[in-house]
Amino acid sequence: MMEQDWPRCLGFPTRSAGGGEHAPALPARCSPYSGFTLVEVMVAIAIVSVLAAVTLPVGLRARELSRRVTCASQLRQIGLAFAMYLGDWDAAYPNTGDPYLWMGRRWRWPIEPYLGETLQRDPARPEDPLHSSRTAQILLCPSDPTAPQKWDATSYGYSAAFYHTPAQIAAMTTEDLWKYDRFPCVTQREAFVRYPSKKVLAAEWLTNHETPKVGWWEWRGARNYLFADGHVRYLRASQIKPAGNGLPDPNLTVGGISGKDVD
Repeated sequence: MMEQDWPRCLGFPTRSAGGGEHAPALPARCSPYSGFTLVEVMVAIAIVSVLAAVTLPVGLRARELSRRVTCASQLRQIGLAFAMYLGDWDAAYPNTGDPYLWMGRRWRWPIEPYLGETLQRDPARPEDPLHSSRTAQILLCPSDPTAPQKWDATSYGYSAAFYHTPAQIAAMTTEDLWKYDRFPCVTQREAFVRYPSKKVLAAEWLTNHETPKVGWWEWRGARNYLFADGHVRYLRASQIKPAGNGLPDPNLTVGGISGKDVD
């Protein structure tokens, strides 16, 4: 900008050649109506897009980590419920005679009094363990979109090794867990657990914190596991020892209740 333009840009009156004053006319170079160029706008948009691409995944990961921690906390509380159950039932683990007790909708009823939340059976089907009129939030992982739709808002499974003998577990197949009823339920006791810090008692059924979401019969993914001593660990399926069915399945642990699911 030329030196003589400054007075007019600042709004001061200027003198004409004849000595009179007149109002300033703003040069185009200092016009208050000048804006961003198209290139500048495009650069700004590009910068915002890059920042969003960087920060959004971080925010999503942080949110999922928070949910995973909540899920682990719920499993610890469930572990306390099992411990109180053992205290009231002469150190015996839940066994209702139901061969499919390992499924979340079934094992929740024996420990319901110890959960700190009240479950209510469906008045229309009071003998049906698969349905309730009031669920317990502690049983639903916040990252599990499937359980509310398919499993009455229950996200966790209970190992069948805690209500079958080791010999039965050794003879069972995956299909025996959900299709057949060949093995009568036999109550197991806390004293039978040889490796309480290594035997899974309960766990998330699905790998809720990543995709794809798969169950215990897959070598993909990771989930929270509750062990018999009450501690919880987030482990990948590949960290679980192969069970009798060759899968990372805490139901059919080699050695049953006396075996171990991790090294």
